[in-house]
Amino acid sequence: MAFILLDQKKVDGVVSLLEKEYKGAHYYLNFSTPIDLIVAAILSAQTHDYTVNAVTRNLFEKYKTAKDYANADLGKLISEVKGVTFAGNKAKNIIKTCQTIQEKFGGKVPNKMEELVELPGIGRKTANTILINAYDIVEGIPVDTWVIKLSGRMGLSESKDPDDIEQDLMKKVDRKLWKNFAYVLKDHGHKICQSQVPLCSKCLLNRICPRNGVTKSL
Repeated sequence: MAFILLDQKKVDGVVSLLEKEYKGAHYYLNFSTPIDLIVAAILSAQTHDYTVNAVTRNLFEKYKTAKDYANADLGKLISEVKGVTFAGNKAKNIIKTCQTIQEKFGGKVPNKMEELVELPGIGRKTANTILINAYDIVEGIPVDTWVIKLSGRMGLSESKDPDDIEQDLMKKVDRKLWKNFAYVLKDHGHKICQSQVPLCSKCLLNRICPRNGVTKSL
C-alpha cells in the first residue's frame, strides 16, 4: 500500500488527542545532575529503561562528576554497567565523553547543541534529551526508536532518517509541545501502538491514523 502522509489539519488532530491522553508524559530515565543524565542517556541505547535505571542506581552513588568517570578504570566500569547492551562500547564512550567534558568544558556538561554533538557517543537525539531535561532548553525533538516507528505509522513523516523526521515534526508540531512530544509518543507506543501488533481497535486515533506499515493489529 502507498504511504499516506497526513495533512496539517489531521496532524493537529492527532497531536491534540495524544497530548490530552498523555498529559503527564515525561522523561523516563532517573538522574539528578547533568552528568548523571548524559551517562544514563549513553547507556540507554537499545536497552530497556528499567534496566538502565537499575544499573545507574549504584553507579550514581559512586561516580558524581565528569572527573570521576574520566578517571575510571575501563574494566571496572564495564563490570558496573554489564546489565546494558554493548556495555564495553558504552563504558568507553562514557569515559571518553567525560574526559572531553573535563578537559574542554571544565567538568560541566555543555548546554549548547553544537558542543554536545562533538562529544563521543552523543548524537542530536541525546543532545536534545540533555538540553531539554537538564537545562530546560528546547531546540528540537528527541527522535528515538518509538518516535521513528510511530511517526511513520501515523503519517507524520515518511522518512526513516532521524534528523529528517525531527525536521518534519518541528514543522508540524507546535513548538510549545516539543518538550514532551517524544515521551507522549513513547507512552502511546507502550500502551497502544505496540511494536509488533498495535492495538488499533482500542486506539483513540482509530479514525485518523493511516496505519502505515501495519499488517496485523488487534
